[in-house]
Amino acid sequence: MDKIKNAIRTIPDFPIEGIMFRDVTTLYSNPEAMKEVIDLTCDYWKNKGITCVAGIEARGFITGSIIANTLSLPFIPIRKKGKLPHDTLSQEYQLEYGTATIEIHTDAMNKNDNVLIVDDLIATGGTAVASIELIHKLDAKVSGCTFIIDLPELGGKKKIEDKGIEVQSLCDFEGH
Repeated sequence: MDKIKNAIRTIPDFPIEGIMFRDVTTLYSNPEAMKEVIDLTCDYWKNKGITCVAGIEARGFITGSIIANTLSLPFIPIRKKGKLPHDTLSQEYQLEYGTATIEIHTDAMNKNDNVLIVDDLIATGGTAVASIELIHKLDAKVSGCTFIIDLPELGGKKKIEDKGIEVQSLCDFEGH
């Protein structure tokens, strides 16, 4: 796990003062660390009945699509509002200042699916919880969520676990 954590660049005071931004682009450009991310994640979830992988825009697309391909499963994008071309379902969620909306195609999955949600980082959990609610609107089950980074002080992982959903995170960072 140290290989993964050490491959993530921290940028102080971005996007605003007091925030320690965890930049995964340096992880993505490190083949050894990225292989460890994929291996650890796939080994963890491979025997848990997952039938598809849903990646949250945008960084969840990168790891999510690789995980789906490695596990020979379909990849489903969860996108920002207005980005998907077919019929969609929407879920609004709270941001620090305002709201945002994510969408999924109405035919992306069904009641027989067990979904793994993938994103790069879990902070307050707003986007992940909205993704869970969106998938539930399609009558599918969320079997778990996986993140490269957890910011435990912000409580997002706990919000998901309190819903009875298993969460995997590969490394923790203190602060925001």
